[in-house]
Amino acid sequence: MRVNEKYSTLPAADRSVHIINICAIEDIGYLPSEGTTKIHGVGFVKIHAPWNVLCREAEFLKLKMPTKKLYHINETRGLLKKINSVLQKITDPIQPKVAEHRPQTTKRLSYPFSREKQHLFDLSDKDSFFDSKTRSTIVYEILKRTTCTKAKYSMGQGEGRKKDSALLSKRRKCGKYGITSLLANGVYSAAYPLHDGDYEGENVEFNDRKLLYEEWASYGVFYKYQPIDLVRKYFGEKIGLYFAWLGVYTQMLIPASMVGIIVFLYGWATVDENIPSMEMCDQRHNITMCPLCDKTCSYWKMSSACATARASHLFDNPATVFFSVFMALWAATFMEHWKRKQMRLNYRWDLTGFEEEEEAVKDHPRAEYEARVLEKSLRKESKNKEKRQHLPEEPTNKWRQRVKTAMAGVKLTDKVKLTWQDRFPAYFTNLVSIIFMIAVTFAIVLGVIIYRISTAAALAMNSSPSVRSNIRVTVTATAVIINLVVIILLDEVYGCIARWLTKIEVPKTEKSFEERLIFKAFLLKFVNSYTPIFYVAFFKGRFVGRPGDYVYIFRSFRMEECAPGGCLMELCIQLSIIMLGKQLIQNNLFEIGIPKMKKFIRYLRLKHQSPSDHDEYVKKKQRYEVDYTLEPFAGLTPEYMEMIIQFGFVTLFVASFPLAPLFALLNNIIEIRLDAKKFITELRRPVAVRAKDIGIWYNILRGVGKLAVIINAFVISFTSDFIPRLVYLYMYSENGTMHGFVNHTLSSFNVSDFQNGTAPNDPLDLGYEVQICRYKDYREPPWSEHKYDISKDFWAVLAARLAFVIVFQNLVMFMSDFVDWVIPDIPKDISQQMHKEKVLMVELFMREEQGKQQLLDTWMEKDRKKAEPFNNHSPTPPAPPDSPDFPGGAL
Repeated sequence: MRVNEKYSTLPAADRSVHIINICAIEDIGYLPSEGTTKIHGVGFVKIHAPWNVLCREAEFLKLKMPTKKLYHINETRGLLKKINSVLQKITDPIQPKVAEHRPQTTKRLSYPFSREKQHLFDLSDKDSFFDSKTRSTIVYEILKRTTCTKAKYSMGQGEGRKKDSALLSKRRKCGKYGITSLLANGVYSAAYPLHDGDYEGENVEFNDRKLLYEEWASYGVFYKYQPIDLVRKYFGEKIGLYFAWLGVYTQMLIPASMVGIIVFLYGWATVDENIPSMEMCDQRHNITMCPLCDKTCSYWKMSSACATARASHLFDNPATVFFSVFMALWAATFMEHWKRKQMRLNYRWDLTGFEEEEEAVKDHPRAEYEARVLEKSLRKESKNKEKRQHLPEEPTNKWRQRVKTAMAGVKLTDKVKLTWQDRFPAYFTNLVSIIFMIAVTFAIVLGVIIYRISTAAALAMNSSPSVRSNIRVTVTATAVIINLVVIILLDEVYGCIARWLTKIEVPKTEKSFEERLIFKAFLLKFVNSYTPIFYVAFFKGRFVGRPGDYVYIFRSFRMEECAPGGCLMELCIQLSIIMLGKQLIQNNLFEIGIPKMKKFIRYLRLKHQSPSDHDEYVKKKQRYEVDYTLEPFAGLTPEYMEMIIQFGFVTLFVASFPLAPLFALLNNIIEIRLDAKKFITELRRPVAVRAKDIGIWYNILRGVGKLAVIINAFVISFTSDFIPRLVYLYMYSENGTMHGFVNHTLSSFNVSDFQNGTAPNDPLDLGYEVQICRYKDYREPPWSEHKYDISKDFWAVLAARLAFVIVFQNLVMFMSDFVDWVIPDIPKDISQQMHKEKVLMVELFMREEQGKQQLLDTWMEKDRKKAEPFNNHSPTPPAPPDSPDFPGGAL
């Protein structure tokens, strides 16, 4: 723990509590002990836990430890055994060279540690019985619950009789619980377990950190499996589960990527056979399209959009529907596969039955919560004092006075809690802030829309033909880049705001704080990341109106239209650039650059404090000083968040971008090693936390998976031309082919019906006078009795779209639920092993009880034999009156 120098004058009694509980403390620069030093004004307190303290706390925390009982794990037989052996030989080159990763045939029976039953446990090597991860967990748990409030600060004693303000100021420095309150109030700057040692160098002693660096955190081993058991051994179950989940997710992306590549190649192979795109590219059709903007834009030929139409077929073809169904089932299979993997890890890490125990460990109130409760209790106490002053004095009651005196030391905070009335201002602030930030996101999207419209109009006035022909691509690409920059910036801002909003709520426990923070951050980042994509997918081109009656925003900007081939290609561009940009910039460059920059700033700061002997000091650094220069561990929320957002990109709009799983796979291969290297080299070692699952993230994943089915149904139905093609093929095609489909989707407009001031400034730009132009919509022609009204074809297509959404959604939901039902959550072999463990545990205790009984019988027999000589030489006592041997006694 690193101590702030300004608090070095705290009374010794304030720190003696740690000595009593931890048993051994070396305080460098503060406690008067032999060999103490003070370097650069920074004091370090090294805390050690002896064997008896470890045993006591392991019993309190109900840590499962290995017993002496060894048993064989059930092995597969027959064909499965041969398949497993073949797979092990094939995958041997990609297995990490770590002892913990080797398949085990035996396992030690585990049982919650008990000092009364120490003879059951394997204590042959006490130094390694509790590993460094367990020791750090035990020490931190002691520090968390060790109160630093002294008795004299309690109400009714010593300084507690002073004014409430003085009492409150003192209690704010401590609070009810120890290290969390001290860290929150700046008494200690940091508290962290030490790394095992250095991870690189020729003369470095071999340790788990160095092994993890070589077999896990190096980019050269990207093709190998992760040594999850060693990760858990070094960092704890919570971090181990994150990397296990990330590994399972990355593995599951392999089949999704392969299918996505096949779908993309199918579109590439059939692009020349696609009749609609061929008709759009055929210049002989000479289809003249209406202007894309007022005045500055002129008429244009549909054949100029040939490249866009051909590219759209790569992502808008019949295989896209199959891929959407496949990805929905893939998401369900991934969730089930992870649950089974999680159960295997729970069994292997002795976490079965942990759910009942975890609340006993995690219910420590946060320091902020205790401070608020203390303020409330003091206000309540001051009000009661004022009331008592105005009331007439009652006759003295000695018994009542004794009770009050005895209860004077009881903390008021034990009976006071924060109610919803206390938190109402924070809840109201949360609601208003979240609504405001979502409105800001929508406003930015609206600003980008205006940028697209105005830029398209400006480029249309350019004299260069090449510029005018590439207007749509230029506007789309630049607008997406603007969206990407804004998304990355707002992500960082929203993350900080979500943390601030959660803090003002004052959640009671760390678990509640983490869940509330995750919910707010995910909500804001979800809206921020997907709003531009939702606009292109479901709103662009839907409310544009028609020539002669367009819809305007701010009375001057006409709403955007989709390309003749539909908005799916633009959706693909939007999704790909945002997804790849976030992964490259936010997930990789930021994670590499920001920690290194912070580390360099701390290095310069320490060098500035003592530039003369800094180089010599660096060479003499102790382990705790080296670790202090590392970046503090900020939790797993950012790591999970970026992967969940990526999971949304992979599943929500996969119908428009089949290559999304491939790019996610390539990113995650790097991400695993990047995160591993960050944990090993850039971060202080986190305090190990026990966990049996990934918590609220699993529910978020399930929600995203369910939402993906609905969104993909609407993307296929409303964004792509899949449904209009089917309707035309089976209802309107004269020869049963797609010939004439493009002409069927276009309506006609008489240029004489333009509103005043909206007609093109150069109507002869194409070299001839235009009387009729075409636009994409289902409306009656100008020569019809009800000209420009919505036609019957529109309602037929709309009915087909809605029917497809209903059928697709229910079919895929049913198939996903069927997958959930078919695949059991607990693997059969694991359930058998868990049952076997219970039976062995019962047998072990039965034998122990039998041994105790036999030993007791042996002692009683020995005592009886020792007493027999004395009984043989002693006179026989007379029979009692109620004995049958007594004359006249009972029969």
